[in-house]
Amino acid sequence: MKFTRLARALVAGIALTTAALGAGAQSLKLGHITPPTHVWNQVAEKIATDLATASGGKMKVAVSPLQKLGNEAQMINLMQAGAQQFGIFTVGGLANREESFLGWSLPYVFKDVAHATRAASTPAAKEMLKRLDKTGLVGLGYAFAGMRHVLSLDPVRSAADLRNKKIRSFPSPVYNDWWNANGAAPTAMPLSEVAPSLTTKLLDAVDVDLDALVGLKFHQQAPNLTLTNHMAFPAVIVVSKKWWDSRTQAERDMITKVVTDAEQWGFKAAIDADASNLEKAKADGAKVIDGDIASFQAVGGKVRDPYIAKNPLIADFYKQAKDL
Repeated sequence: MKFTRLARALVAGIALTTAALGAGAQSLKLGHITPPTHVWNQVAEKIATDLATASGGKMKVAVSPLQKLGNEAQMINLMQAGAQQFGIFTVGGLANREESFLGWSLPYVFKDVAHATRAASTPAAKEMLKRLDKTGLVGLGYAFAGMRHVLSLDPVRSAADLRNKKIRSFPSPVYNDWWNANGAAPTAMPLSEVAPSLTTKLLDAVDVDLDALVGLKFHQQAPNLTLTNHMAFPAVIVVSKKWWDSRTQAERDMITKVVTDAEQWGFKAAIDADASNLEKAKADGAKVIDGDIASFQAVGGKVRDPYIAKNPLIADFYKQAKDL
């Protein structure tokens, strides 16, 4: 009888302990706009896995790709309210809150993805992250996709081939200025609408990174790929400031380390992916066009200069990035 009572007491104690641990576990959300195959989703999954391990299972992050939690503006609103804890957001989307992020989208600043990842450690890039505090977000690091190129229904051999053609472009002032300067008609739309718009010829071309191209197979509708290499395409790894401020210092240190490790892992993954995705696209039917890249580069300064003159932090970033 004594043994039975002792066994019951032990079972009850274990049950209470388990319940207490379960009650202490945090179910967290991380959202972004890219498909599951994209390098940003890989970075997100690494953050989720590593944070669960580092916290002993107390912080469990559910990753939602392809804007399942909403578009970037909607997810930012969720984060400001503390309803979403993590995000990986494009610099273009965040530029609506902090203008200096437009500096990342200036045309022909970066030679390649490796060059862009090095720019993430510049003082100006770090200052951009700090300025997010006033927007209800905490910037903890960067993530990169491939460089931007042109994918088109008909071959694009020079900027003149895009004159008056509709090109799917990221919704950003720099992108609009860039494509207008090249004579094209920039058209904003979600990634999910690109393939059907190419099929019905509502679009003539797409401004795209190779990660998204391969993941969503846009080359099956538009097979011609011109490697313009005109812009980098970074994102920022952010957390909700409201949620962050409620964490202990030990938790913040743990999260910072996990994100920093994922950031550095992501830099290498993005560099490697830019090369491997090109080979995947070619093997799957994409036709690489030998384009006159100088015809695109010719208007680079015309687009860059007003932004550099307008915003001192953009000017600092441009100089620091070019000097690398």
